[in-house]
Amino acid sequence: MKILLATKHPDLRLSLELVLSEEPAVTIAGTASESEGLLALINSTRPAIVLLDWSLPGRPPADVLAVSCCRPESAYFIVLGSSAEDKQLAVSAGADAFVVKGDPPDQLLSAFRTVRQDIHSTSLPRSVSD
Repeated sequence: MKILLATKHPDLRLSLELVLSEEPAVTIAGTASESEGLLALINSTRPAIVLLDWSLPGRPPADVLAVSCCRPESAYFIVLGSSAEDKQLAVSAGADAFVVKGDPPDQLLSAFRTVRQDIHSTSLPRSVSD
């Protein structure tokens, strides 16, 4: 399963890579530090899941979700944010899950596993590339 990581923070990116490296059949297909690079990576790698930092520079993250989620084979999005307001905005924009930055890794893994299960149990035409 291909995953993209999108955050401007190298330390957060490394932490995400370490946490997800323990998950079976997960490949980090790329990383982006701004929204235009992320959109290009989504087009070129067709990931199953994108971990999107709500503070990613460039286009507003809600725009990234709007552009990405309307495609026939869109990725699932787990948004990383800082507040309840971020969560409300992210979910309204189409995020599949939300995790507060700084929460224990178990919270991220729980959201990741739930989304992964949704991918495998749904018939929606989304990207499920392994």
